[in-house]
Amino acid sequence: MAAEHRGAQCRGAAVCAAAAAGGPERGGGLIWLLSLSLLAYAWIILRRLVAWQEMPTSDAPASFIPALRLSVIIPVRNEAANILMLLQDLDRQHYPKELIEVLVVDDHSEDNTVELIHEYVRGSKLNIRMLQLRDYPAMQLKKAAVQKGVELAQGELLVFTDGDCRVGQEWLRQYAYLYRLQQPYFISGPVCFHNTHSLFEKMQLVEFSSLIGIGGASIGMGRPNMCNGANLAYRKDIFDSVAGFAGNEGIASGDDEFLLHKVHEQYPGKVAFLKNSKAIVYTSARKTLISFVSQRVRWASKWKSYQSQRVQLVALAVFLVNFLLFLALALLVFGSLPLWIFVAAYVAKFAVDFLFLRQILGFLGKQEYLWYMLPLQLVYVPYVVITGVWGLLGRYRWKGRIIRNA
Repeated sequence: MAAEHRGAQCRGAAVCAAAAAGGPERGGGLIWLLSLSLLAYAWIILRRLVAWQEMPTSDAPASFIPALRLSVIIPVRNEAANILMLLQDLDRQHYPKELIEVLVVDDHSEDNTVELIHEYVRGSKLNIRMLQLRDYPAMQLKKAAVQKGVELAQGELLVFTDGDCRVGQEWLRQYAYLYRLQQPYFISGPVCFHNTHSLFEKMQLVEFSSLIGIGGASIGMGRPNMCNGANLAYRKDIFDSVAGFAGNEGIASGDDEFLLHKVHEQYPGKVAFLKNSKAIVYTSARKTLISFVSQRVRWASKWKSYQSQRVQLVALAVFLVNFLLFLALALLVFGSLPLWIFVAAYVAKFAVDFLFLRQILGFLGKQEYLWYMLPLQLVYVPYVVITGVWGLLGRYRWKGRIIRNA
């Protein structure tokens, strides 16, 4: 199961290493720590399983007629291979075109993304505006693109996705219905991978689904912790009222979660999750190990800037389980831990993950991927450790750039 956040990973590693050090008796200390962490982990995940099951599905009835003006904001960089398919999806929305404006904000693309968009605009009935950060000195990276889009948007509700995504025809209509129903200030939506062919891509789908499920369930509990910028919405005036990205401008990532935390802190109870399969946004898994690690390091790089101790403590508990299982395997190999204890701990964690992911993958229409949990469990711990430590360095490559967090 993917951790709720990458935060506290290195602290968790230090605690576990210290507990495991020191002679033959270290196996007993590890067993004690592992038992406690498994209990905490089971409590965290099963509470969210119940929250997910209790969260009502929001589904706009056929009689619902949208009247809300929406601004769809799409930050892009080097998306020539994908952006036209997304624009076509937006052209097919079951939503009045006169109530939609699309703002595509280009972040210094080095391919022909801009040319393709300009060409598409000439033949589309949508109100599509093309913005380029090169026209605004010193503005670059995704947060700048989002901020500029927010500044120039005219809709009441701003809906966000990425240039490499696909959306269904009901996407905007479902947002408008939930907004009318609950009047939330911030809405997080579900994201899923598609076109997953290799074992590597299918394992990513399972791991990513756990993140989406944990994020949605935590919102259902009234304790928002994460969301995904490929599918979210918020009111324009709320962005201004929480001072946008002020306070985390130096962190390249986090245009989604930092804002989520701010809105929840200032307006408790005003964050909602759009639990509807018609509102799923689809994107692609990473094709190579290098690009996968770079993406996850980018996500992990923001953890140390989170302000909520509650979020960090939950992240620590989740990480400890995985790290302690890794240490348990080492002790098993060296004969310091009975096989049955290791197997029992592994099966207990797998059972908790299985129960949770069966619900989430069922919602996403990917329940047949459930058994890819087995190979994922084998590689998850080293992946978490590597990306967590690397993320602390705040330096990674993304879309042709070397990113250094301030």
